[in-house]
Amino acid sequence: MTAHKNKVDSRAFRTALGNFATGITVVTARAADGRPIGLTVNSFNSVSLEPPLVLWSLARSLPFAADFENCDHYAINVLAEDQQDLSQRFASRLEDKFAGLAFSEGLGGAPLLDGCCARFECRNTVRHPGGDHVVFISEVERFDRAERAPLVFHAGAYRRLA
Repeated sequence: MTAHKNKVDSRAFRTALGNFATGITVVTARAADGRPIGLTVNSFNSVSLEPPLVLWSLARSLPFAADFENCDHYAINVLAEDQQDLSQRFASRLEDKFAGLAFSEGLGGAPLLDGCCARFECRNTVRHPGGDHVVFISEVERFDRAERAPLVFHAGAYRRLA
């Protein structure tokens, strides 16, 4: 095992983090001008059952970071294993990631994507600075789930559960 000390090599750190398998989510909301916005996020985690709280983080450098920081609600859509295309769409630099995409509206107008394993509708509760990211801790106001296998990401690639 290679140990890294002192100044951290960002690329090596990212590669090491990639050894932790994660699910893939798409976090969606409405921008201040009313247009739907969304991005692929794998930094999603549960925090508390009472009250129901979840956590995710967002790079401050993204052009719509302020819209997520200032919205009242957003939705966390947990992608199913057959939704790799949605993960890639929302990770891309497409101007309109919702073009031609069917979705319903959740709390605060946050887009809810069809076919997901689970969807969490959250009130934008607490934000903390976290280096080059903003860490969101959010109260879940509504959720639903489906019996579907999740999309998993590990070591830089999409994976399937055995």
